[in-house]
Amino acid sequence: MRHLPHCSLPLLRSLAVAILATISLVSALRPAHAAGEYSIQEVVDAGHGFFGETSGALAKVIEQAFEQNGLPNGYILGQEGSGALIAGLTYGEGTLYTKNVGQHDVFWQGPSLGLDYGGNGTRTMMLVYDLPDVDTLYARYGGVSGSAYIVAGVGMTVLKSRDVVLVPIRTGIGARLGINVGYLKLTRTPTWNPF
Repeated sequence: MRHLPHCSLPLLRSLAVAILATISLVSALRPAHAAGEYSIQEVVDAGHGFFGETSGALAKVIEQAFEQNGLPNGYILGQEGSGALIAGLTYGEGTLYTKNVGQHDVFWQGPSLGLDYGGNGTRTMMLVYDLPDVDTLYARYGGVSGSAYIVAGVGMTVLKSRDVVLVPIRTGIGARLGINVGYLKLTRTPTWNPF
């Protein structure tokens, strides 16, 4: 103790207690934030269970979504059908899964316009980022649907409404080729109106 600057023992104890309290507080806060988010393994497992075995393509697409957007705090599993001849329509339905507020039905529909033709039926997983509450999910999400990241028949796009980001990941049958601009409107109940 001879080499320490002149400090009182009670002051050193107080400093040590303050440091330990700060470390404990930071450690306690971190898991509370992460408790509402899904890890990459949880999402990959849910995707494999929903899509069936789609080799490593699904895992690669999910990994790309995580690299771009981080940890989602929800995801939607559902199915959709779409068709286009320059103008197109998409209709789908599924279930939103969250760790904090449970499961909720969700329906989506949307128009598109562009160099696009064909039709398809797909199983869809949508990763949901920065969702503050379930009511905020029901909105219009815009994006360029042709800006897809595709690996072995599994593709993803990125759509946004306010601060909420949706990353639809699709695999299915049929062919819809091209680049289009459109949006998806998510609703609580089914509707034929895509606008």
